[in-house]
Amino acid sequence: MERPLKLARAGALLALALFSASLPARAADHRIQHGLQGSDFPIARAVEVPPGTQLVWHSGQTPAPANPQAERFSAEFWGDTETQARSVFQAMEGSLKDLGLRWDDIVKMTVFLVPDPHNGGRMDFAGFMRAYTEVFGEAAGRSNLPARSAVGVAQLAAPGMLVEVEAIFARPGS
Repeated sequence: MERPLKLARAGALLALALFSASLPARAADHRIQHGLQGSDFPIARAVEVPPGTQLVWHSGQTPAPANPQAERFSAEFWGDTETQARSVFQAMEGSLKDLGLRWDDIVKMTVFLVPDPHNGGRMDFAGFMRAYTEVFGEAAGRSNLPARSAVGVAQLAAPGMLVEVEAIFARPGS
């Protein structure tokens, strides 16, 4: 009788451990993050926002010229995808500070990428990701990740722009 009881206890402990591992990681009280299953890619599979949390929709942010002295709207004027993505994240950082938000408050991001002439006329997702991982993920020391979509588009507001990022943030309730 003792052996079945030990097996039942071991089974219950295993079930509890598996159940606990399947629970969402709580990065903060105002967002509940669900990681990608079986992947360390630096985005969240889903992010929940509990009641009492204020949502903030941030308009699309575009880059500043990388070289304002270059011919207006040229590839040299804007820079490549990686350069533009860094510019977008720097500008967005300033906007977040002004709004009293932090990158850790992000819940959803939509990325718009135009084919990059520096990348053979193809969307440069790798270039975007190099800039993105400077802000999000393990290497950036940030575990709060957005649910994210990246979309290839034909063009943005100004000729030569290759990157635009819009996001939704969750501000803790007061």
